[in-house]
Amino acid sequence: MEDWNDLKRKAIRHIEEKSPLITETADRIWEYAELSLKEYRSADWYCALLEKEGFVVTKGIGGIETAFSANFGKGRPYIGLLAEYDALSGLSQKKGKTQKEPLESGRSGHGCGHNLLGAGALAAALGVKEFLSRSGSEGTVILYGCPGEEGGAAKAFMARDHVWEELDAALTWHPDEANEVVTGSSNACIQVQYLFHGIAAHASSDPDRGRSALDAVELMNLGVQFLREHMSDDARIHYAITDSGGVSPNVVQPEAAVLYMVRSKHVAEAAALQKRVDKIAEGAALMTETTFTRKFIDGTADTVTNHTLERLLYRNFEELGVPSYTEEEHLFADRLSGTYPGREGLPGFGAEFDPVVAKKVKELREKAGHAMDDFLLPLFTGEIFRPGSTDVGDVSWECPTAQIHVASWPNGCPGHSWQNVSCGGTSIGHKAAIHAGKVLCAAVIDLFTDPEILKEAKEEFKERTAGGYVCPIEEGAVPVIPEGLE
Repeated sequence: MEDWNDLKRKAIRHIEEKSPLITETADRIWEYAELSLKEYRSADWYCALLEKEGFVVTKGIGGIETAFSANFGKGRPYIGLLAEYDALSGLSQKKGKTQKEPLESGRSGHGCGHNLLGAGALAAALGVKEFLSRSGSEGTVILYGCPGEEGGAAKAFMARDHVWEELDAALTWHPDEANEVVTGSSNACIQVQYLFHGIAAHASSDPDRGRSALDAVELMNLGVQFLREHMSDDARIHYAITDSGGVSPNVVQPEAAVLYMVRSKHVAEAAALQKRVDKIAEGAALMTETTFTRKFIDGTADTVTNHTLERLLYRNFEELGVPSYTEEEHLFADRLSGTYPGREGLPGFGAEFDPVVAKKVKELREKAGHAMDDFLLPLFTGEIFRPGSTDVGDVSWECPTAQIHVASWPNGCPGHSWQNVSCGGTSIGHKAAIHAGKVLCAAVIDLFTDPEILKEAKEEFKERTAGGYVCPIEEGAVPVIPEGLE
């Protein structure tokens, strides 16, 4: 039998050999730029490709049309790789441009780099398949197609259905400005839309006959304002009026709607706070003699970190290095970085929370001499919190989970921007996807060949999740887009 390390190297080389297919996938999904829960062509592309590559594909997992799983191997351990492929509305942009230039006004674009994210996860799956085929060893790799990260939280719906509990571990990555291992926790988040129903009437001659749905929305918003004093400092509540009832002030508005987003550092706290918001909606309806329809949209849990898996990913990141760039790529990135403020900021989690790490990162940034962060950030595994939300959090409550960032655009590039869309369709983005695939593939192989790592990761997971998982997805709920935002 061949040496494990030799087989690992061959798996990495296989990813390089498959780079045209990986690049083609990234570009194809970039062109599709389909919104959350509408990624039909993207999902079809992945499913057809994976079947051709010898994976066993199951479509529509979790009851979500654009979700899928693709298995290869036999027996345990089961290691999951997470792919995303949804875009963002209004971010159409031509690739490789250093000025804002939409492909088509109003169209969507991959401002979060999910065209790269999915392609990188695919690369890892192909590499692991090569390893399993050559070694004949026990183990199964499962690539999960996870739609609707930007609005739909498919991974959380899958968590409600216990999809992730069968896994021994899950790994993923995300395009970013930096090369680093992700650590720490994030906000839990729950979205609910309240659609109030009243009675229309002439606002001047028959106001007594009307019952204003818009009044109910305004009173609900006022009630939530008073709630803010009496909730945890860790919590946040955001809202948007999605239907104000019309533009005629002389009509008592019979319909109006508001979308609420409740956040907290812990999913159980977010769920409890959501119930208080529900009571305020009930009160607003009573005060206005209206009724309302409560429409659950989605929810995500806070992220459970796993330092064991983070150290594993870092060791492989160190061994494989980071992407390198041509003079032309550097020139493009330097020009692109001139289109936004904050390009001199320090990248990474460690620089934000640890002054010692910040000093090292500052030195690395100065040494780089270009806008691209072509260096690996120091390993940082502090118990930190960032206020964003991700449905990867729900995966992390059901199995040990970890992820990396790979530089896919210049330093300081703002998230969800036309600059990200432009860079995500270039060779810089392609290199990031391929390299992420290599790091993830190498880490999965280590989990197959060194059971002690997996044992340690599971022990850490058990300790960190001892309090139990409160799934933010309600029973019977299905992924939907808020009314008025379809």
